[in-house]
Amino acid sequence: MTLRRFLRHASVAICLGVAPGMVAAQVEPPVFTQSPSPPPPLSFPARTMPPFSGPVNNGLQIQGMPNTNVPWSIVALLTGLTLVPSLLVCITPFARILIVFHFLRQALGLQTTPSNQTLIGLSLILTFFLMQPVAQEIYDNAVAPLQTGRITTAEAFNRGELPLHKFMAHYARKKDVELFLHLAGETSPKNADGVSMRVLVPAYIVSELKAGFQIGTVLFLPFLIVDMVVASITTSVGMLQLPPVVISTPIKLLLFLMVDGWHLLIGSLMRSFR
Repeated sequence: MTLRRFLRHASVAICLGVAPGMVAAQVEPPVFTQSPSPPPPLSFPARTMPPFSGPVNNGLQIQGMPNTNVPWSIVALLTGLTLVPSLLVCITPFARILIVFHFLRQALGLQTTPSNQTLIGLSLILTFFLMQPVAQEIYDNAVAPLQTGRITTAEAFNRGELPLHKFMAHYARKKDVELFLHLAGETSPKNADGVSMRVLVPAYIVSELKAGFQIGTVLFLPFLIVDMVVASITTSVGMLQLPPVVISTPIKLLLFLMVDGWHLLIGSLMRSFR
């Protein structure tokens, strides 16, 4: 019994001696390793720009026409752009062509077909077709030398005026020219080349208006006859409830298409400028 008790006490003592070491090993705090510090940022050497030796540009610079400064070039350009519509009507065949087209639409009894945009666009195209040789002559004699600096702006205006003067003098009536010569108090020149633009431009406008109304009147007469015949027939048969224009409009359109009216009309207009 004594030996057994001794062995029991020895085993208890051994267990008590080993247990504290095991508990200390279990509760030992973890060891944290220090994370490596981030690498320093890359530094590049500062680049030095070479000194600028040219002129300082403080804003948008516009190069003017030769022998002129920029402000006057801008004023001349804006003034020319505002006068373009008036010049297009006054010194080109645009007015005559547009008047004839409006007469045609009224004669056919159509109010909005073709539309105003269509008629104006067609008139512009025909005007460009007629004025292209004149514009090419103005460019060759005035615009191209001005751009290269061979002539001044005043000389370019004088050179560009000659083709227009020749064109308008050819179609202005002598009666209208004499009227404006009398109103301006100028003496009659020996030939058309001596007429000033002050007299020639209004005389040309009046002549173009007269020519446009003459062509429009001649164009209106055949369709007016159709209206009169249809009105007399509908009145004689007692069709008073049906307006004559309802019957005459298809007949006029059919007649205009049968004779190929657009071809004849535009051909006659173009030949009137020869």
